[in-house]
Amino acid sequence: MSQAPAPLSVSHLTVAYGERPAVWDVTWAAPPGLTAIVGPNGAGKSTLLKAALGLVPVLTGQVRFFGRPLEEVRDRVGYLPQRASVDWDFPATALDVVCMARYPRMRWWGRVPRRHLEAARAALAQVGMEDFADRQIGKLSGGQQQRVFLARALAQDAELVLMDEPFAAVDAATEAAIVAVLRDLAARGRHVVAVHHDLGTVPEYFESVLLLNARVFAQGPVKQAFTTKAIGATYGARLALLDEASVAAGADGG
Repeated sequence: MSQAPAPLSVSHLTVAYGERPAVWDVTWAAPPGLTAIVGPNGAGKSTLLKAALGLVPVLTGQVRFFGRPLEEVRDRVGYLPQRASVDWDFPATALDVVCMARYPRMRWWGRVPRRHLEAARAALAQVGMEDFADRQIGKLSGGQQQRVFLARALAQDAELVLMDEPFAAVDAATEAAIVAVLRDLAARGRHVVAVHHDLGTVPEYFESVLLLNARVFAQGPVKQAFTTKAIGATYGARLALLDEASVAAGADGG
């Protein structure tokens, strides 16, 4: 029996800003389950996600979701952007933001149908934000804002969710909520690809990893690919600036 296509695959993908390549000839397939993209600042991690989604232009290469172009399966793919890229002054409540995920299933006119409101409220409840449904998003804390956008990804009920630094600058409660959502998604047969910055938590939170610094340095199951040797090659001299104790705790030393 033939194997199902990868949730996300890229082939010979190259992206450049001006004359500087941000992603260089990357060929990689995200396996099912929970995958982290790891690398130093400026390594092209966020660019890889944005290029896959068509948010930045691609010089060369091909991107496929479940073996097909994005435009054919867009409703199967969700996206959690970096908080810094969101206009928090936009006059929308937390519930409004989550309901946006349901728009492709609605008529473009009229009120939001009850079943979609209920789905949005259920997603807010899943991340502990049901009591803030009517709060304008700019009035929420950073961690609360991140949870609202996580709820939006849940409300879409996507098969694959791309997350750009979901754990960046969040409080412990929000981090715990995000981890719970990741595990719930995996238990329901969904897939996550997340840009992640904390090397120490990679083995705890994820099943597979892509080590990226413009090009691919390692990829595969965390137990095999996430080694001190691969991490050192990916980060180069910058590895000395990291918490080597946390790295050693999460890597196998191979």
